[in-house]
Amino acid sequence: MKYYRWELLLLLSLAFLFNQADRALFGILSNPIQADLQLTSEQMGLAATVLLAVLAILMPITGWIGDHFNKKWIITFCLLFWSLSTMLTGLANGFLMLVLLRSVATGGGESFYVPAAYPLLAAWHKKTRSIAFSVHQGAFYFGVISSGFLAGWIAQHFGGWRSAFYVYGALGFLLGIVFIFRLKGMPEETQEDAEPQEKPETPQKTPSLGATLRFFLTTPTVLLLTIGFSAIVFVNNGYMQWGPTFLSEKYDLDVTMAGWNSMFYHNAAAFIGILLGGVVTDLFIQKFERFRLVIQALALLLGAPAIYFCGLAGSLAMTCAAFAVFGIFRGLYETNTHAAMFDVVPPVIRSSAVAFMSFIAFLIGSTSPYILGRLADHYGKADGLSYGFQLLGGVYFIGFLAVLVALLFTFKRDRIQE
Repeated sequence: MKYYRWELLLLLSLAFLFNQADRALFGILSNPIQADLQLTSEQMGLAATVLLAVLAILMPITGWIGDHFNKKWIITFCLLFWSLSTMLTGLANGFLMLVLLRSVATGGGESFYVPAAYPLLAAWHKKTRSIAFSVHQGAFYFGVISSGFLAGWIAQHFGGWRSAFYVYGALGFLLGIVFIFRLKGMPEETQEDAEPQEKPETPQKTPSLGATLRFFLTTPTVLLLTIGFSAIVFVNNGYMQWGPTFLSEKYDLDVTMAGWNSMFYHNAAAFIGILLGGVVTDLFIQKFERFRLVIQALALLLGAPAIYFCGLAGSLAMTCAAFAVFGIFRGLYETNTHAAMFDVVPPVIRSSAVAFMSFIAFLIGSTSPYILGRLADHYGKADGLSYGFQLLGGVYFIGFLAVLVALLFTFKRDRIQE
């Protein structure tokens, strides 16, 4: 048990890698899927929007489940379920089947992961929380980077876009089998410097659903951080779905190179940003309790013009450079997405807190793939998506204003001391 906290971090990071890689497949392979199934850009955007809307709608339920039941089995079940759904997506033969398998089934499985995983990770990593969250979030970027190249390469060399869904789904399912034997539940409470031990997980004495909801709606910092996270999710969803297509159409790239260039530079830079943010945050948070919000506000403010420029850049090199700058600031923000929320939410309702924040953010953010798809159909893919990136930059600035208000006016009052 001495080093289990690091094994847990590895296991959850691998699960999150497949979570995000499976989700990225749809955007990376958007052009061949669209051509094979004879869909419009609006339909492709709508399929991505439905997945995110399903995630959002289920979050209040999965958050409540995460607060009351064994997190090991919640995480294991959802990994097995979404991996199976990813494999079955390769069988889709039309828009309706694509939506049901890709959006409803996969989104439903993924919705259980985050509300259970982050509180579990936080409980085992009290003194190394920002670093643990940073490494876990870094798996997000590695999953997207790897799929950016491998998904296109698999599709081009091994039977088309369907084969990529089969491969990624099967690997995630095998990882779920490992979780049955290696994943542990919540730890016992121990002294500050002692190693935590697993305890039998029983339903917790949490506040009622009504009391929990009142807490969220009457805690200003929770609401403001949710607005900031909604801006992040809105932009990320639009970028993940349409970034590869944007490069493919504007610079005439094949599916492999479009996926690689859109995912590698942005997510590699984000990976650097999140690791840097985790180390710096853990160094300064004890001296300045609002430091997480400082990092987040700066990331949104400086990231906004980078995103705006993605749509205006005149060459592939300049566009990829803008993607990378945008990625650095995204990573810096995401270092503290959940840790900042946990600073103002008591431990007993943290699964519900993650669910509440994700519900609002993904409900709002689910609209961006559809909106950018409409722009692509109306103005042409290259021009329409250029306008879409300019819109995304404005959304980042709105998120900055919300986090700034929390930093200056509400956080100190809402802060919870563990």
